[in-house]
Amino acid sequence: MAQSRILLGVALVSALGLQAGCGVLGNRKDREPVNTPSAEEISKEIQASRYNSRSDSTIWDIFKSRDDQGQIGAVNKYIWNAALETLEFLPVQSVDPFTGVITTGFGTPPGGGRAYRATILVSDPALDARSLNVSLQTRSGTADAATTRAIEDAILTRARQLRARDSRI
Repeated sequence: MAQSRILLGVALVSALGLQAGCGVLGNRKDREPVNTPSAEEISKEIQASRYNSRSDSTIWDIFKSRDDQGQIGAVNKYIWNAALETLEFLPVQSVDPFTGVITTGFGTPPGGGRAYRATILVSDPALDARSLNVSLQTRSGTADAATTRAIEDAILTRARQLRARDSRI
């Protein structure tokens, strides 16, 4: 009985070994390495396509209509400025208008007792709620969703006010 179990085990191991090795020794076309361009070649192609797509500029280009002037880099300037104004009670640690990230330290709102820290992401040039993402933390963890939503609403309201003010000028 013990010999038959050993023979069965040996037979199963050899069958699995044969099956696993079937594709290793064969020369199959779908197993050949794929030739992909290097990162340098890809970046050179992108730069060349950008350079070739540019038209020659002239002095008359200053009279052409331009893209939306409500942008700083790739973010909406109204949301950006509204976020800085609304959260002015928080000390700013870092800002990057090209990626749209504002990071603050802990600060207490006027009339409040709890300290907050915020990270704001302005991800789109549109003046839209989807362009703004606010993350609030307290010293004990993440802030309530209602508080975060109230801050986002305050920033968006102030951004609309700033845009309305600029359109009257």
